[in-house]
Amino acid sequence: MGFRCGIVGLPNVGKSTLFNALTQTAAAQAANYPFCTIEPNVGNVAVPDPRLDQLAAIAGSGKIIETQLGFVDIAGLVRGASKGEGLGNQFLGNIREVDAIVHVLRCFENDDIQHVDNHVDPIADAETVETELMLADLESLEKRVPNLVKKGQQGDKEAKAAASVLGQALDLLREGKPARLVEPRDPEEERLFAQAQLLTAKPVLYVCNVNEDDAARGNAYSARVFDKAKAEGAEAVVVSAAIEAEIATMPADERGDFLAELGLSETGLARVIRAGYTLLRLQTFFTVGPKEARAWTVPTGARAPQAAGEIHTDFERGFIRAETIAFDDYVTLGGEAGAREAGKLRQEGKDYVVHDGDVMLFRFNV
Repeated sequence: MGFRCGIVGLPNVGKSTLFNALTQTAAAQAANYPFCTIEPNVGNVAVPDPRLDQLAAIAGSGKIIETQLGFVDIAGLVRGASKGEGLGNQFLGNIREVDAIVHVLRCFENDDIQHVDNHVDPIADAETVETELMLADLESLEKRVPNLVKKGQQGDKEAKAAASVLGQALDLLREGKPARLVEPRDPEEERLFAQAQLLTAKPVLYVCNVNEDDAARGNAYSARVFDKAKAEGAEAVVVSAAIEAEIATMPADERGDFLAELGLSETGLARVIRAGYTLLRLQTFFTVGPKEARAWTVPTGARAPQAAGEIHTDFERGFIRAETIAFDDYVTLGGEAGAREAGKLRQEGKDYVVHDGDVMLFRFNV
């Protein structure tokens, strides 16, 4: 299951530095956390999960394969992007293709790096990007909703449902609010809402790019961004792109001491990856055996057949049952045999809702 986060931002906020550091760091990591270049501006980054190492050690797995998130370095934005200014059409088109937006905001002072508006204001920067996305959505829905209303009045039930949910989004946009604030929807409305591919329906992760001295605790600028994220139900993290760029060039065995000197327990990139995973409401289940221990990604609330389908579509189509062990039980009881003997290996059917950390083996017939 592929999930991609688009990295966006105004000029000179550190967007490209962050993306380049992310790709370089991932490429330089040990085999546990590989980096795979798909296109020049797209990379898959492993989601760090120490549980996988524990499972592999217990099972004696020959290989470890992590679950991954994709990051896309999206073309820079300028005012007027919604009208095609600059690389506007490319920018908006790339946004439509990602599952979430990672919005890099400049939260540092530096006279040598000119800000596009000649002053540092991350909230204003965020609003500039959001405004362009809202204008593009507004233009789209003002054309689309009246046609849906007309079809709905003529007896088209799907058009009527779409007119209702997209009409709510249009009202929000006219008030200067993003479409993601539309009230909870039933499954059919959710499907129709997703089909609309609204730019402001994407979940947002704000990345506060700070100076090295502020990497551990943030600063007044990043505090304002965290307040904004909390009010919106978004996520926010503090990162120093300069530190990340330096880490990317270091031998792996020197990074821990370097981070400790700065008061950091992990890289900013690890925080970005984890926050992206949280933002998209994803969870992990594991398959473990002598050949490999592997992490798989599914949405929170996924049922067992859907999880099986992540491994192979035949597994979902011919699903019979899932043999399931909770992560803690697997570790405490020393693996599958111990869990089975203690009665902690469960036989779960089609309605079983997968829990984060489940160790699963699927039985199927096609």
